[in-house]
Formats: sequence, C-alpha cells, structure tokens
Amino acid sequence: MSPALPEPDAGLDVVPEPPDLPAVAPQLRALRRRAALTLEAAARSAGLSPAHLSRLETGQRQPSLPMLLALARIYGTTVSELLGETPADRDAVVRSGGQEPTEAGGWAYFQAGSPGRGMQALRVRVPYGSQGDIVRVHPGEEWLYVLEGRLRLRLGDTSYRLDPGDSAHFDSLTPHRIAAADRGGAELLFVHTLLQSPTAALCIGPAAGPIREA
Repeated sequence: MSPALPEPDAGLDVVPEPPDLPAVAPQLRALRRRAALTLEAAARSAGLSPAHLSRLETGQRQPSLPMLLALARIYGTTVSELLGETPADRDAVVRSGGQEPTEAGGWAYFQAGSPGRGMQALRVRVPYGSQGDIVRVHPGEEWLYVLEGRLRLRLGDTSYRLDPGDSAHFDSLTPHRIAAADRGGAELLFVHTLLQSPTAALCIGPAAGPIREA
C-alpha cells in the first residue's frame, strides 16, 4: 500500500475557515461523481490526500485557486462551474460593477472574462503567506500582469520579483509558484488556457533545490 499523501499545508499556520458552507463544496462532489471518479482517484490525480479532498467537498476546508484549476481539468469543466455559476450566455463584455470576489484558500478573485471558454481570465488578489510553498505543473499556458504590490514568481529553478506593470507568459508544464512578495499582498490579472486532457494533473509540493534570482 502506498503511503498517504501529506496535506499540502502541513507545517504551515492554518487560518480558521469561516463556519458557513462554501458554495463550491456541493459542486465539487457533484462534478466528481458526474466524471465517474472515486474520491481516491480524483484526489490522486489532483495531488491531494483523499481526506483533504473530502474536507473540500464537505466545506470543512476551502480550495485554493491552484486546486480549483486542477479539479476543473480533472473533471472536464471550468472553474466557473465548480463555483456553481451558470450564466445564460457568454457576454463579450464583463462589467466591474456589482462583482463580488470569490474567496478560495486565502486568495480572492473576480471573473475578468466570459465563463466556459478555453481561455480563462481572472483578476486575483494574493495575500502574503498564502499558498506560497505550492509548486504547480500542468498542461497549458499562463499569462499574468501585476496590477498592485510585488509578486514572487518561481519558474523552474529561477525566482523572479515582479513589480507593478511587469508581466510573465510561460508554459504551465514548467514547475511554477506564485506568491506575494510583501505583506501588503499583490493583485494581478491572470489568464490561463483550460486544456482538457486525460493526463492533466497538478503536482503539489514544497519548493526544493537551489533557487537562482533573476
């Protein structure tokens, strides 16, 4: 029997989650079942332990944005559907008025493009110290543009500090990590291609090895 996967936030300070059930929780279970995946199979594909995925599905924990991206690919859907959003159509224009942020794993993000398309656009607020040790690897491309604050981006074995106005465009198969560089957090525009693939996976683990500053 293979050893149980560690919780992705093991050893980190855990911020208590709000007592109300997040809207995403029932969607996670329903979409996993629609994809005909067991809890164990889905958790393994996402790089999570079954216990952690179970907590996400019951609302005991809130998923981070990287986890939502991973589960969306595994279930063959979009982040919008995971969040329970069912727009009647795909408007070309997204108005800022009246938008409410979605909280996930400490991150807050707004839709910046039409849901359900192959290219997903988000405006993301990244607080300091949130999910900063998670390294992701998955098919697709990502583009980000720093609006406020400073961002620490790791690509492979190189770490970059991005200031407001800086941007990055990279292959998502390159191991990458995104974190706020300052205690005030950061805000960015984030675009990714939602590639559907039976081999799509998100590798989650602590950063390791020497880092070169650029």
